[in-house]
Amino acid sequence: MKKNKKYTAFNQGLFSVFDAQSMPYKKDQDFAHFALTDALITYAGAHERPLIHFWQTDPLVILGMMDTKIGHFQQALPVFYKYHHRVIVRNSGGLAVVSDPGVLNVSLIYPSKEERLTIDTGYEYMLDFIRETFYPIYPYEIKAYEITNSYCFGDYDLSIEGRKIAGISQRRIKNGVAIMLYISVNGDQKKRAEMLKEFYHIGLDGTEPSGRYPDIHPEVMTTLEDAYDTHLSVAEVKSNMLRHFDWQEGSYDEEMDRYYSKALEKMKRRNQRVFGEDFVLF
Repeated sequence: MKKNKKYTAFNQGLFSVFDAQSMPYKKDQDFAHFALTDALITYAGAHERPLIHFWQTDPLVILGMMDTKIGHFQQALPVFYKYHHRVIVRNSGGLAVVSDPGVLNVSLIYPSKEERLTIDTGYEYMLDFIRETFYPIYPYEIKAYEITNSYCFGDYDLSIEGRKIAGISQRRIKNGVAIMLYISVNGDQKKRAEMLKEFYHIGLDGTEPSGRYPDIHPEVMTTLEDAYDTHLSVAEVKSNMLRHFDWQEGSYDEEMDRYYSKALEKMKRRNQRVFGEDFVLF
């Protein structure tokens, strides 16, 4: 257990930490991360307990439902196979992002029952958390505003000196909310962006609503390692993040298993609707 050094708004008591490296659901591969997120949100609400969820994947493209609506969706899918990435449709909003061992996904999960956590407050919690994690260790300000020519652009894109390093989204289930972040720690960010640029170039047929899909310029995105010009591992980033919390390792019980099983079936059905009944990720 770590002891926090000062009170911050996002730090609300003793957190249980769930890391994909120790989860018992590995046979479900990448479906598991999304199903477990939903299970953790439900669990946090039921027990009025804050949680943290860390996960990484092998090379994977994570599509939003909006991506499946582009005119030439099926014609664009082979782009991902060419780049040796699997593909999945997630259960939360937004557009496509890329996940691989150099990208850390982290969720701050709060019970939100009697006093509902507002959307804006949730985003501010994550922004403050990331700023506290990296400053003053690294003397660059992390800003939050839309990086228009990035993939999965939004008002809470996180950037260093004008280049995007991370994106934030939220998922809300009864009595719980997850503020979810992907952050590019290391790896080939140019390749990630070029792959999605090619996907949209092939997939968009001109009938889509103006401004809904990104015009990706790979140079507007980077990794923490490149931005700070220093070697930086995902393990180091997780360690820096956890120093802000009182925390204990989360445990998996029968209740969690029930929540997880229900969420997993929903993820499978969602992807079968998009890719066909024979679709399997693993």
